[in-house]
Amino acid sequence: MIRKTMTILAVAASMAAVAVAVPAFAQSAAAKAAVDAGKAAGVVGEQADGFLGIVSGGDAATRAAVAEINAGRAAVYKDTAAKTGVTAEAAGQATAKQLYARLAPGQYWKPLDGGWTKK
Repeated sequence: MIRKTMTILAVAASMAAVAVAVPAFAQSAAAKAAVDAGKAAGVVGEQADGFLGIVSGGDAATRAAVAEINAGRAAVYKDTAAKTGVTAEAAGQATAKQLYARLAPGQYWKPLDGGWTKK
C-alpha cells in the first residue's frame, strides 16, 4: 500500500511539470468552450480517472468535445506513463486530483467507486 501511495505521489509530482498541465492537453478552442459550458450547466463533469464524463444529457457537439479532450488526455497519460514508469491509469488518477482542486463549486465530480456528486 505504501509503495502504491509513493508511486502515485511520484506521478503527481511529475504531472505538476506536465500539468500546468491541463491546458497542454490536445484540444481545440471550440472543444474547450463546449466542455466549459457543459461543466457550468451540469452536463459534463470530471472523473477520478482523469477523464471527462457526461453527467446527464448533452448534445452531439458536447459529446464530441468530451471525446476530443479525452483523446488528448489519454495521449498525455500514455506519454507520462512511458516517461515515469507508471501506468497510464495512475497518471490519469494523479491528474484527476489536480483537476478536482480546480473544479468550481457546483460542478460535478465522479469518484472511481461512486456516482456523480457536486463539489
